[in-house]
Amino acid sequence: MKKRFVTAATLGSLAALFIAMPATAALKPGAAAPDFALEASLAGKDFSFSLKEALKKGPVVVYFYPSAYTGGCDIEAHTFATEKEKFDAAGATIIGVSADSLKRLNQFSSDPDYCAGKFPVASDADGKVAASYDLKPMAAQPGMKDVRGAVIDHAFIPRVTYVIGSNGKIVATFSSDDDHLTPKQHVSKSLSIVQGIKAGKAP
Repeated sequence: MKKRFVTAATLGSLAALFIAMPATAALKPGAAAPDFALEASLAGKDFSFSLKEALKKGPVVVYFYPSAYTGGCDIEAHTFATEKEKFDAAGATIIGVSADSLKRLNQFSSDPDYCAGKFPVASDADGKVAASYDLKPMAAQPGMKDVRGAVIDHAFIPRVTYVIGSNGKIVATFSSDDDHLTPKQHVSKSLSIVQGIKAGKAP
């Protein structure tokens, strides 16, 4: 992975923001997953993602994250990309959701260091989908920049992952705040769950 250099000030502001983000009140397992359709990007190309359509193929991992081109989110995207074939083998779809603009996501989704064209990321710019999943976006601090030095001008959605069964019910919910998971652990835990579903085992 190429190294991206970040100033101490940027790291400090990002850390302060994520520490200040409130504990989540995410939807719980067994609840019906709110349906949604969003403009998304796969390998730099726009398309319309539909949760309803994706669920026809099998379980869906919907992972909300604060922002493209920030430390933990970059690690999470890279790890999902690395493990994509295993999710495919389990019959699962991956969709990342943030408040990033579609323009930013077109770059992020095709970046070989992150999504690498392996899975789509969707733009929830107004936070309505996040809100339907009981997640509260938090405004970025003025002048905050990403790892490339570009100003971040959108809200941050808490890092929460949902595994949704093909019946539209939430199978599992976990967050960095409440469950103290690292970005990589979001990936490994969701992979373990969809593999369990494939094997006919409860999560």
